[in-house]
Amino acid sequence: MLYCRVNCIMYFSTSQKSTANNAFQQAEKMAGRYFRLSPDVKKNHHYDVKTLAYLEDHEVKDGAFAHLCRYHHKNDDRSNELGSFYFYRICLQDNRILDAIDRGHSFIKLNPLLLYIAAHEIVHIIRFEAGEIDFAASREEKEQEEDKVHAITRDILQSCISPDLKLILDCFSNRYRIGDIFN
Repeated sequence: MLYCRVNCIMYFSTSQKSTANNAFQQAEKMAGRYFRLSPDVKKNHHYDVKTLAYLEDHEVKDGAFAHLCRYHHKNDDRSNELGSFYFYRICLQDNRILDAIDRGHSFIKLNPLLLYIAAHEIVHIIRFEAGEIDFAASREEKEQEEDKVHAITRDILQSCISPDLKLILDCFSNRYRIGDIFN
């Protein structure tokens, strides 16, 4: 149990980072199957995952478990735009995730929460890359997109449902928001 309530930043331990890595690997496979992505298409989804200790100031976001940043990578050869692509960084907010686990006591588990977060962020990347929504969409469009991504994430995770994951899915359902439960 973690006991840090005021002015304390919590970071993932080595084993928690490993759990996060495994969750992203599993979520990537599941999302690939759900969207029927070919290996070539999956390879073109450029992203990495960073934990709080390795984030830049602009990548830290209060009130979220993860924050997605997009960067534009240009090839050194300025005449060739084919080498240009968008690169996404999934910025895990360790302190928010660990606080939810701490507050959830025995009923919110790290692994299913990270699996949900991983699947959710990967769905965003797939939809951005497919042109389903513009990364710079209006606030209203982004709120609608969040509802779509939550629904798709629930569909993806139905194949590996467990009691712990079902609780996470219920927390992210339209009836509840996990942040509302713990605030």
